Amino acid sequence: MRILNRLLAILSDLRLAIALLLIIAVASGVGTILPQQEAPELYLERFNSDPWLGLINGEQMLSLQLDHLYSSVWFLLLLAWLGLALTLCSWRRQWPALQAAMRWIDYTRPRQLSKLALAETVTCASSDDAVACLASELKSEGWQVRQHQDRLAARRGVVGRVGPLLVHTGLVFLLIGAAWGALSGQRLERFLAPGRSLDLLDPAGANRLSLTLERFSITRDPAGRPEQFQSTLTLSPPGKEEELRTISVNHPLRYQGMTVYQADWSLAAITVQIGRSPMLQLPLSTFPELGDQIWGLVLPTRPDGSEPVFLSTSSEQGPVQVFDSDGGLLTNLRPGGEGAEVRGLPLKVIDILPASGLLLKRDPGVPLVYAGFAITLLGGALSMIATRQIWVISDNEHQRLHIGGLCNRNLLGFAAELPQLISKLDVSHD
Repeated sequence: MRILNRLLAILSDLRLAIALLLIIAVASGVGTILPQQEAPELYLERFNSDPWLGLINGEQMLSLQLDHLYSSVWFLLLLAWLGLALTLCSWRRQWPALQAAMRWIDYTRPRQLSKLALAETVTCASSDDAVACLASELKSEGWQVRQHQDRLAARRGVVGRVGPLLVHTGLVFLLIGAAWGALSGQRLERFLAPGRSLDLLDPAGANRLSLTLERFSITRDPAGRPEQFQSTLTLSPPGKEEELRTISVNHPLRYQGMTVYQADWSLAAITVQIGRSPMLQLPLSTFPELGDQIWGLVLPTRPDGSEPVFLSTSSEQGPVQVFDSDGGLLTNLRPGGEGAEVRGLPLKVIDILPASGLLLKRDPGVPLVYAGFAITLLGGALSMIATRQIWVISDNEHQRLHIGGLCNRNLLGFAAELPQLISKLDVSHD
């Protein structure tokens, strides 16, 4: 039993909870710096040659589960440990403190008041009348008063004692919500071209919702840099009417516990015409070795596939650069503009089809996280309320009034308030 009590005392130590909070905060910061939920090959390729901070290579990063930090075993164990520490601290310290604050303490002897943080003795014409007058004055100022014939006890701001308990409760809710979201949440990134659809399935494999991209537009600044992306989506839930919604960066779509973010953009396809051929819509691929946002395709100019040319572009507005097999620039083409002769064939770019990068997230823990934040903020606000207590004992034999007070914060302010309260009585100081 002694060992158990010692263990509970260690786990419920507020210093331990603060240390765990700091560790979790640092780990969360690492998670925002490192890419998350990417393919293992990305970490091996990127960090084996250039270790992170010069210490951690790709293999170590995968073994430490830094590629999915927020759902890693050790991070979830930290959350569980912190939740347990906060629960035990609330149970062993905050709840008893709240119960003690709700109980009335009845001091009956002047010597008891002399040991309080604030204590004063005054002489009055009638100590019993002074007690009644002081009780009336305290009630008019919003104090709770419990009065006896020769003494009284008063308190104000007891609700502030609820604050620390609410802060701990809110943090526990937040931790449970974060862990629930990490274990049960879903995350999906897809690029959709206009006219294409994405079917979302429930765990049983049934179609839960279909998303169809109707339109996608990119707003650019005068220098041609993207400023805003906007997607118009048709939502088609089974058995219900379709809905048309528009999303953009910082303006996501929320629907039945799922959130759809406008996360990125890409180029899906290019439509070209070679000579008198029909218009051909050809898919574009990324070429990271040429730049961060370079798309292109290899286009043969002969029936047997020989003498290919390479078409590349970095924007749906063009231009499309045409290179030969040796990397020499042959010409620049504008979407919808005039064509040019390439390898003896007229080549014309009709248009370039952009694709919308959508990030779909379903996090069942979000309501708990929001509730935890709200409870924590409420508890923090209540914790700012000072709890003040006053005791008054009448000494009829010597016509004296013994006054004592306690305050859990801003004691100097309470020390200045108490004389103002006494000054309203017909008394003289000893």
